[in-house]
Amino acid sequence: MAKTTTKNAKKPAAKPAAKPAGKATKPAAKASSASAKSATKAAAKSAGKASLKSARKAVAKSAKKPALTLSMLKPSVNNMSVRVFARAAGLDHSETDVWGHTRSPEYMARNPAHLTPMIEDKGLPRGVLWESCAIMQYLANKHGLEKLYPKAPAKRAMIDSAMFYLIGTLYPYVARATYPALNFPQYAGEVGHSDAHPDKKAEAQKAAIEAIAEPLEVFHSFFRNGKPFIGGKNPSIADIRLAATLEFLAAIDYVLPQWAKEYMSAIEKKLGKAYAEPAADVRGYIAHVKSQAAA
Repeated sequence: MAKTTTKNAKKPAAKPAAKPAGKATKPAAKASSASAKSATKAAAKSAGKASLKSARKAVAKSAKKPALTLSMLKPSVNNMSVRVFARAAGLDHSETDVWGHTRSPEYMARNPAHLTPMIEDKGLPRGVLWESCAIMQYLANKHGLEKLYPKAPAKRAMIDSAMFYLIGTLYPYVARATYPALNFPQYAGEVGHSDAHPDKKAEAQKAAIEAIAEPLEVFHSFFRNGKPFIGGKNPSIADIRLAATLEFLAAIDYVLPQWAKEYMSAIEKKLGKAYAEPAADVRGYIAHVKSQAAA
Protein backbone atom coordinates (compact mmCIF):
# COMPACT_ATOMS: atom_id res chain seq x y z
CA MET A 1 0.00 0.00 0.00
CA ALA A 2 2.87 2.38 0.67
CA LYS A 3 4.30 1.84 -2.86
CA THR A 4 0.96 2.50 -4.51
CA THR A 5 0.58 5.78 -2.70
CA THR A 6 4.05 6.90 -3.77
CA LYS A 7 3.40 6.06 -7.40
CA ASN A 8 0.12 7.93 -7.52
CA ALA A 9 1.79 11.03 -6.17
CA LYS A 10 4.28 10.99 -9.13
CA LYS A 11 1.60 10.87 -11.85
CA PRO A 12 1.56 13.96 -14.21
CA ALA A 13 -2.14 14.43 -13.68
CA ALA A 14 -1.63 15.01 -10.03
CA LYS A 15 0.86 17.88 -10.51
CA PRO A 16 -1.48 20.40 -12.18
CA ALA A 17 -4.06 19.67 -9.53
CA ALA A 18 -1.54 20.18 -6.77
CA LYS A 19 -0.20 23.54 -8.11
CA PRO A 20 -3.51 25.37 -8.38
CA ALA A 21 -4.45 23.98 -5.03
CA GLY A 22 -1.18 25.28 -3.60
CA LYS A 23 -1.66 28.75 -5.13
CA ALA A 24 -5.20 28.89 -3.94
CA THR A 25 -4.30 28.02 -0.41
CA LYS A 26 -1.60 30.70 0.05
CA PRO A 27 -4.00 33.66 0.17
CA ALA A 28 -6.33 31.61 2.32
CA ALA A 29 -3.46 30.84 4.65
CA LYS A 30 -2.56 34.55 4.83
CA ALA A 31 -6.16 35.43 5.50
CA SER A 32 -6.36 32.70 8.08
CA SER A 33 -3.13 33.96 9.68
CA ALA A 34 -4.40 37.54 9.78
CA SER A 35 -7.67 36.37 11.19
CA ALA A 36 -5.83 34.36 13.83
CA LYS A 37 -3.64 37.33 14.73
CA SER A 38 -6.72 39.55 14.94
CA ALA A 39 -8.49 36.99 17.07
CA THR A 40 -5.42 36.63 19.29
CA LYS A 41 -5.19 40.39 19.74
CA ALA A 42 -8.90 40.60 20.50
CA ALA A 43 -8.63 37.72 22.92
CA ALA A 44 -5.58 39.30 24.56
CA LYS A 45 -7.33 42.64 24.77
CA SER A 46 -10.42 40.99 26.20
CA ALA A 47 -8.30 38.99 28.62
CA GLY A 48 -6.45 42.16 29.60
CA LYS A 49 -9.72 43.94 30.26
CA ALA A 50 -11.03 40.98 32.20
CA SER A 51 -7.81 40.81 34.18
CA LEU A 52 -7.93 44.55 34.90
CA LYS A 53 -11.58 44.30 35.85
CA SER A 54 -10.82 41.34 38.10
CA ALA A 55 -7.95 43.25 39.72
CA ARG A 56 -10.16 46.26 40.30
CA LYS A 57 -12.81 44.06 41.85
CA ALA A 58 -10.20 42.47 44.09
CA VAL A 59 -8.96 45.90 45.18
CA ALA A 60 -12.51 47.10 45.75
CA LYS A 61 -13.34 43.97 47.71
CA SER A 62 -10.19 44.39 49.77
CA ALA A 63 -11.06 48.03 50.41
CA LYS A 64 -14.58 47.12 51.48
CA LYS A 65 -13.48 44.41 53.86
CA PRO A 66 -10.39 45.44 55.85
CA ALA A 67 -8.76 42.75 57.96
CA LEU A 68 -9.61 44.59 61.18
CA THR A 69 -13.09 45.68 62.24
CA LEU A 70 -13.58 48.13 65.11
CA SER A 71 -16.91 48.60 66.87
CA MET A 72 -16.90 51.88 68.73
CA LEU A 73 -18.77 54.81 70.27
CA LYS A 74 -17.67 58.23 69.05
CA PRO A 75 -18.20 60.22 72.30
CA SER A 76 -16.07 57.82 74.38
CA VAL A 77 -12.43 58.47 75.28
CA ASN A 78 -11.89 54.74 75.80
CA ASN A 79 -12.92 54.23 72.20
CA MET A 80 -10.98 57.29 71.12
CA SER A 81 -7.78 55.62 72.36
CA VAL A 82 -8.06 52.69 69.94
CA ARG A 83 -9.27 54.90 67.11
CA VAL A 84 -6.20 57.10 67.50
CA PHE A 85 -3.93 54.09 67.82
CA ALA A 86 -5.24 52.39 64.66
CA ARG A 87 -4.69 55.57 62.65
CA ALA A 88 -1.28 56.31 64.14
CA ALA A 89 -0.20 52.73 63.42
CA GLY A 90 -1.49 52.92 59.84
CA LEU A 91 -3.59 49.78 60.26
CA ASP A 92 -6.10 48.87 57.58
CA HIS A 93 -9.37 48.87 59.49
CA SER A 94 -13.04 49.79 59.37
CA GLU A 95 -15.10 51.44 62.09
CA THR A 96 -18.71 50.73 62.99
CA ASP A 97 -20.58 53.07 65.30
CA VAL A 98 -22.60 50.79 67.58
CA TRP A 99 -24.31 53.52 69.60
CA GLY A 100 -27.55 52.02 70.94
CA HIS A 101 -26.73 48.50 69.71
CA THR A 102 -24.33 47.09 72.31
CA ARG A 103 -27.18 45.27 74.05
CA SER A 104 -28.59 43.76 70.88
CA PRO A 105 -28.68 39.93 70.66
CA GLU A 106 -26.25 40.01 67.74
CA TYR A 107 -23.69 42.12 69.62
CA MET A 108 -24.13 40.26 72.88
CA ALA A 109 -23.58 36.94 71.10
CA ARG A 110 -20.09 38.10 70.16
CA ASN A 111 -19.41 40.26 73.20
CA PRO A 112 -21.31 39.18 76.34
CA ALA A 113 -19.68 42.05 78.25
CA HIS A 114 -21.43 44.45 75.79
CA LEU A 115 -18.42 46.76 75.92
CA THR A 116 -16.67 49.03 73.44
CA PRO A 117 -14.25 49.40 71.85
CA MET A 118 -14.26 45.92 70.36
CA ILE A 119 -12.19 44.56 67.52
CA GLU A 120 -12.86 41.53 65.36
CA ASP A 121 -9.76 39.74 64.12
CA LYS A 122 -9.28 36.21 62.75
CA GLY A 123 -6.20 35.61 64.87
CA LEU A 124 -8.12 35.87 68.15
CA PRO A 125 -9.23 32.67 69.96
CA ARG A 126 -12.82 33.93 70.24
CA GLY A 127 -12.68 36.21 67.21
CA VAL A 128 -13.17 39.40 69.23
CA LEU A 129 -11.36 41.46 71.85
CA TRP A 130 -12.49 44.37 74.03
CA GLU A 131 -10.78 46.72 76.54
CA SER A 132 -8.82 49.57 74.95
CA CYS A 133 -5.44 48.80 76.54
CA ALA A 134 -5.65 45.09 75.69
CA ILE A 135 -6.56 45.92 72.10
CA MET A 136 -3.62 48.28 71.66
CA GLN A 137 -1.22 45.80 73.26
CA TYR A 138 -2.46 42.96 71.05
CA LEU A 139 -2.27 44.92 67.80
CA ALA A 140 1.13 46.39 68.67
CA ASN A 141 2.46 42.89 69.39
CA LYS A 142 0.90 41.41 66.26
CA HIS A 143 2.28 44.06 63.92
CA GLY A 144 5.60 44.65 65.65
CA LEU A 145 4.86 48.29 66.49
CA GLU A 146 7.76 48.82 68.86
CA LYS A 147 7.65 52.60 68.41
CA LEU A 148 4.26 52.64 70.09
CA TYR A 149 4.87 49.70 72.44
CA PRO A 150 8.57 49.01 73.13
CA LYS A 151 9.69 45.39 73.19
CA ALA A 152 12.42 45.80 75.81
CA PRO A 153 11.00 44.32 79.06
CA ALA A 154 11.86 47.27 81.34
CA LYS A 155 10.51 49.93 78.96
CA ARG A 156 7.41 47.88 78.23
CA ALA A 157 6.79 47.38 81.96
CA MET A 158 6.67 51.16 82.45
CA ILE A 159 4.16 51.52 79.63
CA ASP A 160 2.02 48.76 81.11
CA SER A 161 2.27 50.23 84.60
CA ALA A 162 1.19 53.67 83.35
CA MET A 163 -1.86 52.20 81.59
CA PHE A 164 -2.91 50.02 84.50
CA TYR A 165 -2.48 52.92 86.92
CA LEU A 166 -4.65 55.00 84.64
CA ILE A 167 -7.52 52.53 84.34
CA GLY A 168 -7.30 51.50 87.99
CA THR A 169 -6.84 54.90 89.67
CA LEU A 170 -7.09 57.97 87.46
CA TYR A 171 -9.95 56.95 85.18
CA PRO A 172 -12.38 56.03 88.00
CA TYR A 173 -11.93 59.57 89.37
CA VAL A 174 -12.40 61.06 85.92
CA ALA A 175 -15.54 58.98 85.38
CA ARG A 176 -17.08 60.00 88.72
CA ALA A 177 -16.22 63.62 88.01
CA THR A 178 -17.38 63.85 84.40
CA TYR A 179 -20.08 61.23 83.77
CA PRO A 180 -22.83 63.27 85.47
CA ALA A 181 -22.02 66.21 83.19
CA LEU A 182 -21.77 63.96 80.13
CA ASN A 183 -25.10 62.23 80.88
CA PHE A 184 -23.36 58.87 80.97
CA PRO A 185 -24.76 56.17 83.30
CA GLN A 186 -22.96 55.89 86.64
CA TYR A 187 -21.38 52.68 87.89
CA ALA A 188 -23.62 50.50 90.04
CA GLY A 189 -22.95 50.73 93.77
CA GLU A 190 -21.72 54.30 93.68
CA VAL A 191 -23.45 57.41 94.96
CA GLY A 192 -24.02 58.75 91.47
CA HIS A 193 -26.01 55.65 90.56
CA SER A 194 -28.07 55.61 93.76
CA ASP A 195 -31.23 57.39 94.91
CA ALA A 196 -29.18 59.60 97.21
CA HIS A 197 -30.06 63.27 97.55
CA PRO A 198 -28.62 65.46 94.75
CA ASP A 199 -26.47 67.23 97.35
CA LYS A 200 -24.81 63.93 98.23
CA LYS A 201 -24.20 63.21 94.57
CA ALA A 202 -22.71 66.65 94.07
CA GLU A 203 -20.50 66.12 97.11
CA ALA A 204 -19.21 62.81 95.70
CA GLN A 205 -18.55 64.41 92.33
CA LYS A 206 -16.61 67.22 93.98
CA ALA A 207 -14.49 64.73 95.93
CA ALA A 208 -13.63 62.89 92.70
CA ILE A 209 -12.66 66.14 91.00
CA GLU A 210 -10.33 67.02 93.84
CA ALA A 211 -8.75 63.55 93.77
CA ILE A 212 -7.69 63.86 90.12
CA ALA A 213 -4.73 66.13 90.85
CA GLU A 214 -2.66 63.49 92.67
CA PRO A 215 -2.55 60.70 90.05
CA LEU A 216 -2.20 63.33 87.36
CA GLU A 217 0.97 64.57 89.03
CA VAL A 218 2.26 61.00 89.21
CA PHE A 219 2.10 60.76 85.44
CA HIS A 220 4.05 64.01 85.19
CA SER A 221 6.76 63.40 87.77
CA PHE A 222 7.14 59.62 87.65
CA PHE A 223 6.10 58.21 84.29
CA ARG A 224 7.23 61.13 82.13
CA ASN A 225 10.14 62.06 84.39
CA GLY A 226 11.34 64.95 82.22
CA LYS A 227 10.69 63.19 78.90
CA PRO A 228 8.30 64.62 76.29
CA PHE A 229 6.12 61.51 76.57
CA ILE A 230 5.80 58.40 78.70
CA GLY A 231 7.23 56.55 75.71
CA GLY A 232 10.20 58.92 75.48
CA LYS A 233 10.62 60.99 72.32
CA ASN A 234 7.53 59.46 70.73
CA PRO A 235 4.03 58.87 72.13
CA SER A 236 3.34 55.31 73.27
CA ILE A 237 0.05 53.52 73.72
CA ALA A 238 0.09 54.75 77.34
CA ASP A 239 0.36 58.33 76.10
CA ILE A 240 -2.55 57.83 73.72
CA ARG A 241 -4.65 56.42 76.56
CA LEU A 242 -3.74 59.26 78.94
CA ALA A 243 -4.27 62.08 76.47
CA ALA A 244 -7.65 60.68 75.44
CA THR A 245 -8.71 60.38 79.09
CA LEU A 246 -7.83 64.00 79.78
CA GLU A 247 -10.15 65.10 76.94
CA PHE A 248 -13.15 64.34 79.18
CA LEU A 249 -12.08 66.92 81.76
CA ALA A 250 -13.25 69.66 79.43
CA ALA A 251 -16.81 68.57 80.26
CA ILE A 252 -16.40 70.02 83.77
CA ASP A 253 -14.02 72.84 82.78
CA TYR A 254 -11.29 71.23 84.85
CA VAL A 255 -8.22 73.47 84.96
CA LEU A 256 -5.35 71.32 83.77
CA PRO A 257 -1.82 72.14 84.96
CA GLN A 258 0.31 73.83 82.33
CA TRP A 259 2.41 70.73 81.71
CA ALA A 260 -0.73 68.70 80.91
CA LYS A 261 -1.93 71.31 78.40
CA GLU A 262 1.45 71.30 76.69
CA TYR A 263 1.59 67.51 76.81
CA MET A 264 -1.78 67.11 75.08
CA SER A 265 -0.87 69.70 72.44
CA ALA A 266 2.45 67.91 71.81
CA ILE A 267 0.70 64.57 71.29
CA GLU A 268 -1.83 66.03 68.89
CA LYS A 269 0.94 67.80 66.96
CA LYS A 270 3.02 64.62 66.80
CA LEU A 271 0.16 62.36 65.70
CA GLY A 272 -1.65 64.90 63.54
CA LYS A 273 -4.95 63.76 62.02
CA ALA A 274 -4.58 60.36 63.67
CA TYR A 275 -5.33 62.13 66.95
CA ALA A 276 -7.34 65.15 65.80
CA GLU A 277 -10.07 63.26 63.94
CA PRO A 278 -11.21 60.96 66.78
CA ALA A 279 -10.69 63.80 69.29
CA ALA A 280 -13.07 65.98 67.26
CA ASP A 281 -15.90 63.49 67.92
CA VAL A 282 -15.29 63.59 71.69
CA ARG A 283 -14.96 67.37 71.73
CA GLY A 284 -18.05 67.75 69.60
CA TYR A 285 -20.10 65.63 71.98
CA ILE A 286 -18.83 67.60 75.00
CA ALA A 287 -19.71 70.87 73.29
CA HIS A 288 -23.18 69.54 72.46
CA VAL A 289 -23.85 68.44 76.06
CA LYS A 290 -22.65 71.76 77.45
CA SER A 291 -24.82 73.70 74.99
CA GLN A 292 -27.86 71.65 76.03
CA ALA A 293 -27.13 72.32 79.69
CA ALA A 294 -26.82 76.04 79.04
CA ALA A 295 -30.07 76.20 77.03
